[in-house]
Amino acid sequence: MQIVTDSGYDLSSQQSKGLSIHPLPLKITLNGETYRSGVDIEPEEFYALLEKTDDMPITSTPSPGEFLEVYKQIAADDPEILSIHISSGLSGTYNAAVTAAEQIQDANITLVDTRTLSAEMGWQIEAADRAIKAGWPKDRILTLMDDIRNLTEMVFTLPDLTYLIHGGRISHLKGLMANLLGIKPLIGVDKSDGKYYDRGKSRTFKRAIQSIPAYITKKFPEGSRLKVQIGHAGNPEAAEQLHEATDALFDCKWLPDCSISPVLGAHTGRGLVGLVFALADEMPELP
Repeated sequence: MQIVTDSGYDLSSQQSKGLSIHPLPLKITLNGETYRSGVDIEPEEFYALLEKTDDMPITSTPSPGEFLEVYKQIAADDPEILSIHISSGLSGTYNAAVTAAEQIQDANITLVDTRTLSAEMGWQIEAADRAIKAGWPKDRILTLMDDIRNLTEMVFTLPDLTYLIHGGRISHLKGLMANLLGIKPLIGVDKSDGKYYDRGKSRTFKRAIQSIPAYITKKFPEGSRLKVQIGHAGNPEAAEQLHEATDALFDCKWLPDCSISPVLGAHTGRGLVGLVFALADEMPELP
């Protein structure tokens, strides 16, 4: 079985090493140039470029034709394909994959809407890859991914809402008012529809960072043992602050930090910081 995915996920370099996947990159157009996220442009290069221009990035998904071509190439050697994608509530990528899968006859394609993105999506991909290599049957792999999706949650904050407003990911008027008032939101992805929802607000970015572990205390008691991973968009200082604030409240099993991919950063700009968390003792063991 082979994994096809897109570039809407994030993992650390340590986690990515040895992954056997076929990613179709989402694209970014900036200053008249189009880049394949994670192929033609890496995070630091992208955030540096973003700061030097007044142009706003535009993102686009792989086309059904691009998916179809990849599916056919893979199916020539292995007809069993697991196609894992960024939330359909935030991107048209999953629907493009569905359209392509309906057109191919010589492959058995199982499509998965992760209903999330970034590192939380990355956890599902890593688990599937390891399970395939361990020889697990498809039904067991899908159950593993479902368990991880249901047990994990992601929450993030960012210093500037301009890019989210431009990308249409939050209400323009609501976002504009928040920007004018200097309010820094906490944002999460709801697993029911895979869309962004408000998880809280703070008056300053520093307080918003402190509010992330405070939000987790609404889910789990202080001192709980958590599996945690931080992602940031070119902001290691904020990542370190979030580490310290989270360690102060919980017994953390940390995974290495990851950088937010360019195609996701195109909707946030530099500065975003957030984390994925779950109760460590409830998370399934990976093969």
